[in-house]
Amino acid sequence: MAQIAQTSGKTRGKRHSTHLDMTPMVDLAFLLLTFFVLTVTLTNPLAMEIRMPDKPDDTTAKPPEVTSERVLTLVLGDDDKVYWYHGINNPTVEVTNFSPTGVRKVLLEKNEAIENMVLLVKPSDKSRYQNVVDILDEIDITSIQHYYLVEETPEDRKLIAESNL
Repeated sequence: MAQIAQTSGKTRGKRHSTHLDMTPMVDLAFLLLTFFVLTVTLTNPLAMEIRMPDKPDDTTAKPPEVTSERVLTLVLGDDDKVYWYHGINNPTVEVTNFSPTGVRKVLLEKNEAIENMVLLVKPSDKSRYQNVVDILDEIDITSIQHYYLVEETPEDRKLIAESNL
């Protein structure tokens, strides 16, 4: 039991020291602390779900062939730029940004125009991690079914450099 004793220097009569019991206050403090610790809502971890295909049991099975007309390539560049081109043979590189009138518009238009479109997302060394998260959000918003995260190739760098965008 905790006590605080107070005495004064000069006494006129016999005074008793003041006795203050701190035990109830300490109990209340621990009850409040326990209450707030147990009732606080813990933050849920934020994670993005990426669905990866299962490995086939049969190693002789070939992956489905993809024609060049079905391929749309997005290269994530520096300064939040998105370089994109359709097809593989003699592509024309265009540039857009992450605004709703930018990459989202391109994805919606191409998804309607190209049946069973395959989207290749290629983050460059100059892009930020936030750009990858943003493009995955845009893919989810536009409901594109077939997309792949792949490495940027030297041909992609050459195409972007030649386009002067």
